[in-house]
Amino acid sequence: MSSIPQTASFPPSLHDFFAPGGTLSRSSLPYEFRRGQLEMAQAVERAFTDNRHLIVEAGTGTGKTLAYLLPALRAAAATGRRVIISTGTKNLQEQLFFKDVPFLESLLGPLRVCYMKGRANYLCRHKLFALRNQPILSGLEEISQYQAIAEWEKATGTGDRVEIEDLPEASLLWSKLDARSEACLGQTCPDYGRCFITEMRRRAAESDIVIVNHHLFFADLAIRQSSGGAPDAGVLPEAGIVIFDEAHELEDVASSYFGIGLSNLRFEELARDIESLLRGSGELKSEVVTAAQMIRERSRLFFAALPTRSGIGDRANFGEGRMPFTNREEFLEIQGDVYLGVLNALHRMEGELERLRNAEDAQPLRRRTGTVREQLKFLMESEDRNTVFWLERRGGRQLSTHLQATPIDVSELLRELLFKNYPSVVLTSATLTVQGGFSHIRKRLGLDDARELVVPSHFKYDRQALLYLPPGMPDPREPNFQDEAARRIRRMLEITRGRAFCLFTSYQQMRELYERLLVEVPFPLLLQGTAPRKTLLEEFRITPNAVLFGTSSFWQGVDVQGEALSCVIVDRLPFAVPTDPIVQARMRAIEEAGGKPFFEYQVPSAVIALKQGFGRLIRSLDDRGVLMLLDPRLERQRYGRVFLESLPPYRITQDITDVEAFFAAELSS
Repeated sequence: MSSIPQTASFPPSLHDFFAPGGTLSRSSLPYEFRRGQLEMAQAVERAFTDNRHLIVEAGTGTGKTLAYLLPALRAAAATGRRVIISTGTKNLQEQLFFKDVPFLESLLGPLRVCYMKGRANYLCRHKLFALRNQPILSGLEEISQYQAIAEWEKATGTGDRVEIEDLPEASLLWSKLDARSEACLGQTCPDYGRCFITEMRRRAAESDIVIVNHHLFFADLAIRQSSGGAPDAGVLPEAGIVIFDEAHELEDVASSYFGIGLSNLRFEELARDIESLLRGSGELKSEVVTAAQMIRERSRLFFAALPTRSGIGDRANFGEGRMPFTNREEFLEIQGDVYLGVLNALHRMEGELERLRNAEDAQPLRRRTGTVREQLKFLMESEDRNTVFWLERRGGRQLSTHLQATPIDVSELLRELLFKNYPSVVLTSATLTVQGGFSHIRKRLGLDDARELVVPSHFKYDRQALLYLPPGMPDPREPNFQDEAARRIRRMLEITRGRAFCLFTSYQQMRELYERLLVEVPFPLLLQGTAPRKTLLEEFRITPNAVLFGTSSFWQGVDVQGEALSCVIVDRLPFAVPTDPIVQARMRAIEEAGGKPFFEYQVPSAVIALKQGFGRLIRSLDDRGVLMLLDPRLERQRYGRVFLESLPPYRITQDITDVEAFFAAELSS
């Protein structure tokens, strides 16, 4: 474990910082002593001191960011141990670095803190220069984007694509220019000294605290695992402490990065990069061109032959979405020649690249080709019992088919690679408990030995929020549910004068109710998918009486304070889709182990998701509003008690006149 230089001045004690009359109270922001914030900070500091793991549910408004940031700074100053803070999203990561850290610096002076993103967020100068004189840009749009990126490259200090405001989120050109490791030449690259990844690593090595996101952390952990723990294999620096904010997302993120995935686009990109990079270095031989074209042709045949919902070879009913790939053995019996054709094409390319020993780009490309070949063999031939194999078709600007393998249970992986490797790991979120306990999250993550703390929110939920459960609703599986849902939503929006999130568990239900209410509701309706998420949120904030219809991406990580958001409507309890291959596999594994998958997996996961969705409403002490759940199973099924006992202490009613009175009080105040 590497040490870091000691900070110039030691941060104040927790009491001196958080207590009345302390450092925090003298800041420019409105101050209110939060006992729970100090309690959490003390628990975090004790965990660091004692080399223990800690899991903390900190209710919204606790101020948990400062409650772990200050102990992290003190631990780094006292011990020289670097701290990695991992957030659920890049947005939260940037908020920490660009808002919370500067605020702390205004109180404590300069801090050695940096943030790191995944390599795909950064420009590769070598790729940019290699493409300069190559006619492979597609149309005027890509040519214009290339020129803008080339100009920006001369001035940027970070190479982070977020600095280019006009670059579309789904830019196809960026994928040809980013710094993903697959095409990285490492120290042999002629631009290594000016590489943005090299510079990012240097800043991290000089920092006390490194702020990352879960995707980067687990991508790095997976790389280290596959490399056998080689010290220079990952991107992140060595650290002694890890803090996970939004820790309720860890199982899903870890599963995706300890899994393997290949798509038809991955093969196309491999062939394209081989041609463009070798052309740029003057080493593109005719044999390589032929081998690249063979990869394209054979991979297209392979992905066209993959099974669909209707059976092998029939693509007519293969819509977007996931499907299990349980008949790999049958597929290989029928389409074995097609599969072997792809393997042989990759093997041939490895041989051609091996012969280009003097070409600096050739050997990383050879290793990349070998990695794709090994991953394809695992996806088609592995018999690992802890892995579920599945297929997914995705739309967008480029239709793609994905062949995936995902671990069914990541608890043992996390136990060995995370919790045993780091002396102190802190997990925190506003939504980690089910019925007040952590047993579900601990079991799913393999967290055997950890201290626990629940810090209740200091919001007055019984006064600030009203949970309305409309009486007489049909079961969501009954055909008249949508009609009743539309009627109840329309009535609620009349009372709230819009100002609502309508959150759904499926795109189809969201679109159906949006189309129906569009002509019945006299308020501006915004629909997920019609614009980027960030744009929709900003439009919601600035548009009076707006109503936003959204699915999973709006259930968490969204912060709209004030009366612009005065109501959150949820259509049904957010159970995971039972036909999803990963959900199916996890439930089957629990059942085979003698457990009850619905109560041990489906219900706790849905509880945490519902807590996240409802958590969009009350974001400050001044917020107030109504929550409406249209799903009557909360009251009719015995598992409904688990949900009610896990939610904050909202005042609950089934009387619509209570809702009217709640908002009448708002108008009179």
